[in-house]
Amino acid sequence: MISQVFILSSKGDHLIYKDYRGEAGKDAVNKFYEMVTALTGDQPPVVMKHKELHFVHIRQGGLYWVATTKADASPFTIIEFLNRLTALVKDYCGCLSEKSLQMNFALIYELLDEVVDFGYIQTTSTDILKNFIQTEAVSSKPFSLFDLSNVGLFGADTQQNKVAPSAAATRPIVSSQGEQGGKNEIFVDVIERMSVVIGANGVLMKADIEGEIRVKCYMPSCSEMRIGLNEEFSIGKSQLSGYGAAVRVDECSFHQAVRLDEFDTYRILKVCPSQGEQTVMQYQLCDDLPTAPPFRLFPSIERDSGGRLLMYLKLRCDLPPKSAAINVSITIPVPKGSLRLSQELSSPDQSAELQPKNKAVHWEIPRFPGGAQLSALFKLEVSGLSSASLQEVGPVSLSFELPKYTCTGLQIRFLRLSPIQPGPSQRWVRYVTHSDSYTIRI
Repeated sequence: MISQVFILSSKGDHLIYKDYRGEAGKDAVNKFYEMVTALTGDQPPVVMKHKELHFVHIRQGGLYWVATTKADASPFTIIEFLNRLTALVKDYCGCLSEKSLQMNFALIYELLDEVVDFGYIQTTSTDILKNFIQTEAVSSKPFSLFDLSNVGLFGADTQQNKVAPSAAATRPIVSSQGEQGGKNEIFVDVIERMSVVIGANGVLMKADIEGEIRVKCYMPSCSEMRIGLNEEFSIGKSQLSGYGAAVRVDECSFHQAVRLDEFDTYRILKVCPSQGEQTVMQYQLCDDLPTAPPFRLFPSIERDSGGRLLMYLKLRCDLPPKSAAINVSITIPVPKGSLRLSQELSSPDQSAELQPKNKAVHWEIPRFPGGAQLSALFKLEVSGLSSASLQEVGPVSLSFELPKYTCTGLQIRFLRLSPIQPGPSQRWVRYVTHSDSYTIRI
């Protein structure tokens, strides 16, 4: 049973507030933000309590999505509701941002009136709500097929371009007739997140991959979609046979709307896509990487004659030559007495800075081609530098994005729609791998 639903910006501005039961005052919004900002660390607890009021929240699009309750409700149910609410707002408004919510506040209040009645959840289905929602969405950015400047993964910021139009990031599912929103298009994204730990000797200690196939559909009349995966796709430790490249995962789960009658034999997923975004398949691979890790680090840490700490780092990208990593960010923890930093970087597009508050050097590489090697020499002035200070350096953490690349090798062989759509239709398939946690010990 939900008492309130409200949405706050990262600065605490009140964007949306809906009180369903009158059990708590509007001051609960300020109390929640005070509790969140008072906590240390980047990840505040999802569930918090003040007196008899429970706060359950998630962060999406840089915003706080919060539900309150005084009942003994399941927090997992409320978290799932908030996740579905964000997906619903994304379907109707096109993207999740403060500007988009401000421009479509009337539409969002209409959605909140329909999805919850007196604190009880009714529905979060885009198809069902289309019959009741009358307010038209206002796009924060007009859609253009030729606008490739901000190609994102359904809203994710990226520098990669010339892959697919940015429609999936900014265009509402439901639009008035005659607008670009009526275009017949479907987007299929294969998204993977990897967690890697590499030891100081270069040995791979941990490698986990979590992936999903996500579909966003703009076709109002598509009755069935067939997604063909690699023929040599295998689940579990079973032996593979055939002539294609083997693709293996440990676990796999499917959306309830997916039919699997052709999956065991032909590796084909059959789904009746509803308008909007949905995850049709999730998979996981543990303690294994089919290919070499995308990055290897060769560090050298020493103390020079002038009493400075020298860190010479060579970073190699082991991706295929035609691939590239973007938004590569390297964080190197340094001794707490670090005062000043001087640097020598191997290319002019790189940047680095000392962050005294975080006791770390932050090294940024906008684009890193596969097979390339970049280097950096950092000279740190450290107060009270000793041999023990050298032990405070590391471990190094990396964050990056690998467009048009999957670590497992999972590929979409074909994407077929039935019945054949009248008029021109567009089908886009995109691949991306993100670093969830990539740590190199030195």
